Amino acid sequence: MTGLPVIYHPDYVTPLPAGHRFPMPKFKLLRDLLVQDGVIDESQLYQPGQPPQDWLELVHETHYVEAYCYGGLDAKAQRRIGLPWSEALVRRTCTAVGGTILTAKLALNRGLACNTAGGTHHAFPSYGAGFCIFNDIAIATRLLKAQNLLKTVLVVDLDVHQGDGTAWIFRDDPSVFTFSMHCAVNFPGRKQTSDLDVPLDEGTEDDEYLAQLQAHLPDLLAQVNPDLVLYDAGADPHRDDRLGKLALTDEGLYRRDWYVLETCTKARYPVACVIGGGYGKDMNALIYRHSYLHRAASEVYRKYC
Repeated sequence: MTGLPVIYHPDYVTPLPAGHRFPMPKFKLLRDLLVQDGVIDESQLYQPGQPPQDWLELVHETHYVEAYCYGGLDAKAQRRIGLPWSEALVRRTCTAVGGTILTAKLALNRGLACNTAGGTHHAFPSYGAGFCIFNDIAIATRLLKAQNLLKTVLVVDLDVHQGDGTAWIFRDDPSVFTFSMHCAVNFPGRKQTSDLDVPLDEGTEDDEYLAQLQAHLPDLLAQVNPDLVLYDAGADPHRDDRLGKLALTDEGLYRRDWYVLETCTKARYPVACVIGGGYGKDMNALIYRHSYLHRAASEVYRKYC
């Protein structure tokens, strides 16, 4: 099989109440757009399974995993997550974690792979927050380390919100370097300490954003020398994002994704990509912004992998 590996499952989409601000339909629409536009074909799609409970517990506390999976979370914990509990959402949550695990394994084998979901970086070991229930980035990292598939990981988190859960989980783990570049005045109100945080001013535009990224990424790769880069490519730094507060254009998002992927793969660092956040009233525009990751990845894959 040739071409960029892309991970998708129909369970990535599950019903939410009418008017809910989390854009749940985007995952299937993204997959459909990539096929429709010829970015990928059906042969490049991989379907993940749900991880067993003990994989989730490599990061999350047993009482939290069981309370969430079996419907025992209290109302306050559910409000903190921001998504109403349902059996379908449990299935969706776990399948998306499985998707990031599969993405990471395919990236190790093929050099580059992209999920069409993932990036739930606000989840902590004992609770979820900000639409994040289980931390897929952390679970995939811990599992691949436990399976002796890698030793060192660089997390490149370019979602507009700080990757606070991921930073906290790996705060005492020198084998995992967390790098978060985010809007300084956005959620979460209480930031954690990543190995490297680059807080950006509200309204930061393309050139300044890319200059900051270029000033840090090459040195981090040389310093960490990771076996895998986990790239959270949030589309929410876009100027039209409802929850963003930065001012990247469509071109800026594409340039960002291309730069990260080319810089890593050209130097032979495997990259596993998750799509992170993206919140827009115009669903078609939103899924196109997310698709820049896969469009850039497809080009980079052809060139370097």
